[in-house]
Amino acid sequence: MSSLPRRAKVKVQTVVSRDELSPFSELSSASEEDDKEDSAWEPQKKVPRSRKQAVPKEAKPKRVPQVKKNTLQISGDSEGVAVKEELNSSVAIADVDLEDRKDKLDTVQTLKTTKAKRKNSGQSSSAPRTKKLKADEESNKASSLERGGNCAETPSTSTMWESACKKEESEGNFTFGQSPVKKMKTEACPQGQPVRCLANANNIKEEVEMNWDIVQVLSERTNIELWVCANIIRLFNDDNTIPFIIRYRKELINNLDADALREVRQTLEELRVVAKKVHNTIQKIKKEGKMSECLLKALLNCKTFEELEHVSAPYKTGSKGTKAQRAKQLGLEGAARTLLENPGVLNLASYIRPNVKGLSTLQDIETGVQHILADMIAKDKDTLDFIRKLCQNRYICIQSSLAKVSSKKVNEKDVDKFQLYQNFSCNIRNIQHHQILAINRGENLKILTVKVNISDGVKNEFCRWCIQNRWRPRSFARPELMKILHNSLDDSFKRLIYPLLCREFRAKLTSDAEKESVMMFGRNLRQLLLTSPVPGRTLMGVDPGYKHGCKLAIISPTSQILHTDVVYLHCGQGFREAEKIKRLLLNFNCSTVVIGNGTACRETEAYFADLIMKNYFAPLDVVYCIVSEAGASIYSVSPEANKEMPGLDPNLRSAVSIARRVQDPLAELVKIEPKHIGVGMYQHDVSQTLLKATLDSVVEECVSFVGVDINICSEVLLRHIAGLNANRAKNIIEWREKNGPFINREQLKKVKGLGPKSFQQCAGFIRINQDYIRTFCSQQTESAGRIEGVAVTSSAGVEVTNEKQGKKKSKTAANVVLKPNPLDQTCIHPESYDIAMRFLSLIEETLCEIGKPEMEQKINSFLEKEGIEKIAEGLQTTVHTLQVIIDGLNQPESFDFRTDFDKPDFKRSIVCLEDLQVGTVLTGKVENATLFGIFVDIGVGRSGLIPIRNVTEAKLSKTKKRRSLGLGPGERVEVQVLNIDIPRSRITLDLIRVL
Repeated sequence: MSSLPRRAKVKVQTVVSRDELSPFSELSSASEEDDKEDSAWEPQKKVPRSRKQAVPKEAKPKRVPQVKKNTLQISGDSEGVAVKEELNSSVAIADVDLEDRKDKLDTVQTLKTTKAKRKNSGQSSSAPRTKKLKADEESNKASSLERGGNCAETPSTSTMWESACKKEESEGNFTFGQSPVKKMKTEACPQGQPVRCLANANNIKEEVEMNWDIVQVLSERTNIELWVCANIIRLFNDDNTIPFIIRYRKELINNLDADALREVRQTLEELRVVAKKVHNTIQKIKKEGKMSECLLKALLNCKTFEELEHVSAPYKTGSKGTKAQRAKQLGLEGAARTLLENPGVLNLASYIRPNVKGLSTLQDIETGVQHILADMIAKDKDTLDFIRKLCQNRYICIQSSLAKVSSKKVNEKDVDKFQLYQNFSCNIRNIQHHQILAINRGENLKILTVKVNISDGVKNEFCRWCIQNRWRPRSFARPELMKILHNSLDDSFKRLIYPLLCREFRAKLTSDAEKESVMMFGRNLRQLLLTSPVPGRTLMGVDPGYKHGCKLAIISPTSQILHTDVVYLHCGQGFREAEKIKRLLLNFNCSTVVIGNGTACRETEAYFADLIMKNYFAPLDVVYCIVSEAGASIYSVSPEANKEMPGLDPNLRSAVSIARRVQDPLAELVKIEPKHIGVGMYQHDVSQTLLKATLDSVVEECVSFVGVDINICSEVLLRHIAGLNANRAKNIIEWREKNGPFINREQLKKVKGLGPKSFQQCAGFIRINQDYIRTFCSQQTESAGRIEGVAVTSSAGVEVTNEKQGKKKSKTAANVVLKPNPLDQTCIHPESYDIAMRFLSLIEETLCEIGKPEMEQKINSFLEKEGIEKIAEGLQTTVHTLQVIIDGLNQPESFDFRTDFDKPDFKRSIVCLEDLQVGTVLTGKVENATLFGIFVDIGVGRSGLIPIRNVTEAKLSKTKKRRSLGLGPGERVEVQVLNIDIPRSRITLDLIRVL
């Protein structure tokens, strides 16, 4: 594995020499190695020597993991923890993998050139490099015993980038007592700090080459530093997941949060799709024989779909051609160019052909030249850049009005919904996202007519600039020719440029609004998923209904179904059914009722509130809460529900789901497709692909950060862990059922389909409960049983030897000594176990003390004495990695950070809408957050709205732990009633404070 970073380095530097004109070359750190690499271009005679390239570098990474597995042992000894090398070097290989991927898609000539560079760079005459390559070959041929003391890498989160930016090392730097990667890290980045100006920043080459640099454009669009964008691209190219990056690679992304990282990934994907579409268009136009150098340059400059559409529209198959194309076919292009370059010799009368349509009169010829000039102006990059810049500083407004035919074809109720936008005008720089989405919906329903208004002053200044600068004839032009040029400018602006600008403005506004809507949906979903669970209670779930009755389900503290029933509370049988409900609550000692917020919710809530106020359920002190039942009915008829609750009526399954949503919201809500949870805004009007990708990413983030106990979690929950999918989750469950519980995280490597990359991504988010393992192992020790070739002994804890030989070598782990490791119950990644053990030795503690108050006290006193930066430097890691280790050591067993957040709002009484008065102060729970306000359930059957202008930073709690900067579903707030509109059932609230 030690040769891989060097191989990546050789390749990366080669690309630097080829890409000297890249805009990133100025930011790259110049070094002597670059000069040496440039010299490798000269001896072309060395290129055919392909034998050197046949060195089995591809096989080396496959052998090393097996050696690692065979020597991997987890124990209390701080030096006895060997960490798999792939975990640390995976990103270092990213450049190689990325280049290999691109080479396949490049032309044959590019392939040969790239290989030639690699050979020449590999045969460089520099002595240090020759020594290094020899040392690499020797180290790869060493036996497993020799490598044993060499493989304990420092699992730092920034090591992987140093292969591209570190200084060359001499042969003397390689010792058997210390890892080469660790040594390189010490010299290049002592504190593991990210390299802001990467030496190979301009080496991020995409599969499709454009005239713009993807890192530069990504940085401009997201307002994120260049070095961060370069790191993010490499991390995503190496198939790292967002939860893994956020927790274990934080210093490489400059502490960005998950939402910002998702936005960067989305923008990156958009740029790649544009680049791919551009090259597909180029290939198509080349096949038709219409490609010109000017057109190729214009296409390669396109950064958006709107620009590409504008440039490529005239060349679409089946198009009858533009006015300019028809004029060119008549041979008038030369006249148009002469008018600009040498108007003194232009004689339009010489082009007259009486028998040819379009050339029969002088007026026809002038019109044709005008169309060609207008087309040239509208496709000129400098001209378009000027008009775009001009529009940025001028007043551009978007207007909407009632469509003339709307009253005939559309329902009047739908028209009334858009009353605010029937005579609406707003500056495009000030318009709100929800207003754009509302206008777009009205336009799609044929209720509204929308247009972008650009003032005449913009047009006049544009035409003046064109005449005086960009499109000024090179010599004197007669008045009649200048008139043609003026007409061309007017025609170009009105017919071509203005529609293009309108499309760009509308597309940009819509895209931003859709992104913000999706991000808002994601934030709301995160808040809902991270609602604090209510463990240890027996719950009664109630799915309200009228004719078909209210469905009841009683579940145990472990979510087992104890009883299901149906009661008819709203058909005149309420008193008789009360006896049944009381008997059920007493029999199962249940004092918490969970009511779904669907049909008949208000009446069911009043029914239970009345019985509670009368103390009907004595001696039980019964409370109730209202929970969203969005998606419960869809889930109840799904195959997953049928598999989980076979033979149970779908209506009763809904009641079970409602109760479980309070007991463990995350575990229950992940079973439902996120878009059915109903906490979004205009979710049906936005890109469904973007919505699904974002919401799935949010679910993965939430499940991963909460963590799952691998030995008791469900398959549905497991598939949402970072690095896993449905097949891998299924394989894990099957392995668990066949072989018994997982003893430590290393056993995950034995699961079919779970390779090194998947293990790296998921390992830190999977927990192994130590009490459960101790109980299991003690039972096995007493019976001296054997499970699937796993021998259990009572010496030195629990040692388990796996004798099963798999078909694949990568899954063979013979003679691996497995022990329960207390670190497996923490958020510490296996790649950092060595650092964690060394840190424990510094504070003179053991693994047995993890999560205890004494441990926390010792860590805090040690940090105060030494300082976290100094400790991280001493351990040769980063501050962020050390902080994760400290957090993991401080957290008690079965720690759940969701307990810091609000629990459901349990009530005993009810308030009616008619009881409200202006000025009344109430407490409520946030139901949904939108871009225009916050909807709050205040217990009157209708949610009140806090306008967004009333939600200020001063009113948001700063001391309390929060899931996001803004309000979101589940948070409890204190509000004051500002206005009550009973006919429209609308309540306007003011936020007093967050509880």
